[in-house]
Amino acid sequence: MDLNALRLTHAIRLQGRWRYAVASLGDEVFAAGGYSEDVEVYDTRNFILRRRLTIPGLGSQCFVLAACAHNNCLYASGCDSSSVHRIDLSGSNAVKKWSVGGGPRGLSVNKAHNVVVVCSGANKLQEYTTRGSLVREISLQQAGLTSPWHAVQLSTGDYVVSQYTFTGVVRVVGVDGQVVCSYDQSQPLNVGQMNYPASLAVTKDDNILVADFNNHRILLMNSSLSSSQVLALSVDNGIRKPIGLCLDESRGRLYVSEQSRSQRVLIFDSRPVNH
Repeated sequence: MDLNALRLTHAIRLQGRWRYAVASLGDEVFAAGGYSEDVEVYDTRNFILRRRLTIPGLGSQCFVLAACAHNNCLYASGCDSSSVHRIDLSGSNAVKKWSVGGGPRGLSVNKAHNVVVVCSGANKLQEYTTRGSLVREISLQQAGLTSPWHAVQLSTGDYVVSQYTFTGVVRVVGVDGQVVCSYDQSQPLNVGQMNYPASLAVTKDDNILVADFNNHRILLMNSSLSSSQVLALSVDNGIRKPIGLCLDESRGRLYVSEQSRSQRVLIFDSRPVNH
């Protein structure tokens, strides 16, 4: 997938208030956010609202969604309720809930089909099976991270983690919690200081996408964080406050959700779209 060939093809005008999170699975796109326990479900062809999934007890803040094709389910983080919710997408829409560390924000699914949870309040990373059994817990304190937002496991087994602060940080952390590498804004191949980096996405080749929230841009970094570039994503009036990312390499597609008055999910395609 050529990320530099991405072109804007659609924009979903979301119906809920403050939708931060976006995920995709099969022929559906999911969006969730603040002040609602509903997840909006759109089709991936015409981007028409199909239905809403209600998740009792989710709370008023869901910052990240993650979808798992292997288990045919959707995960939602309940930041207020310190919980993760697993929604069965096979037709029953059954919801399983379990408690996690304080202030869960980012979610991702790794190659073992487990869900990786970033607990901002507890400053730790937790990995659970799809049924809510704890597999691993990593303290992020020794990695010098505070206010972590999202983590995605790389093919090496290490985790890339974003820190949602004014002087933004992205680091790769090992399973022992030690820093493997860190983004250095002063390096000549880098693009300067990040400002509240939020969601991450990782390609099959371990290249890393970063939603650089307050800089209104999407960054592309290599797995060693030694070089970066700003993706040239052409949008009228520019991207505004990108907070959620979902990369669908099978379709050559990137979804970007904005936390702005526009209330949009932007859809970028790297190849022609057949209507």
